[in-house]
Amino acid sequence: MTIRVAVSDGIGRIVLDHPPLNILTRDLMTNLRDALTRLERERGLRVLVLSGEGKHFSAGADVGEHVPPHYKGLIPEFLETVEMIAAFPAPVVGAVRGRCLGGGFELVQAADLIVAGQGATFGQPEILLGVFPPVACALLSHRLSYGLAAEIVLTGDAIDSQRAVQAGLVQRVVPDEKVEEEALELARSLSRHSAASLRITKRALRACAPDASAALDVAGRLYMEELMATEDAVEGLNAFLEKRKPAWSHR
Repeated sequence: MTIRVAVSDGIGRIVLDHPPLNILTRDLMTNLRDALTRLERERGLRVLVLSGEGKHFSAGADVGEHVPPHYKGLIPEFLETVEMIAAFPAPVVGAVRGRCLGGGFELVQAADLIVAGQGATFGQPEILLGVFPPVACALLSHRLSYGLAAEIVLTGDAIDSQRAVQAGLVQRVVPDEKVEEEALELARSLSRHSAASLRITKRALRACAPDASAALDVAGRLYMEELMATEDAVEGLNAFLEKRKPAWSHR
């Protein structure tokens, strides 16, 4: 298995366990969706903590699974995974150490609260490969100012945990070795409350936010129908896999 799942005292835990960088393969995401489905049925579950094994939360998706024709299966599955995290009935706390990049960053954008280590970095490097991050295009400007979201997506440059907490993306920053401890402490503070009240309150918060599902649908269609029809998207992905500089045709 590429994930670990546990439940104790009303707190569920899902740990991405695909070291060293917890790359988000289709297999891992299938396991993650299965775990989310099982945990949704835990009536006494009050909080879910999502973290990564080792020094890094996740360096993102498997680039090899993005190239044609594999993206036709990957992108819908990835969007479904993110939607399941966003729609999870109990509050979700993301616990982030080290690199939180690409698809890894997009996963935690669907969480309700984020605890980060001092050495954590958050970024969407997809533009460097000639593609874009569909989830970040749909969700990131709802968590940050439009300008900062645009800077992250359009430059491909990562931000550190201090800038992330100042921007409101992250709620708490602690030493790297204390990330999971702090995330569990936050989860315990939430788990004092009624599971029913927490779930209904989360529904109210999400209902009053922009429609994430509709935004993800638009971003996914643009990725599938327009982006992957360009020469540069395929060139950028292949250049990454071949460890060379892309030769852009601007088409």
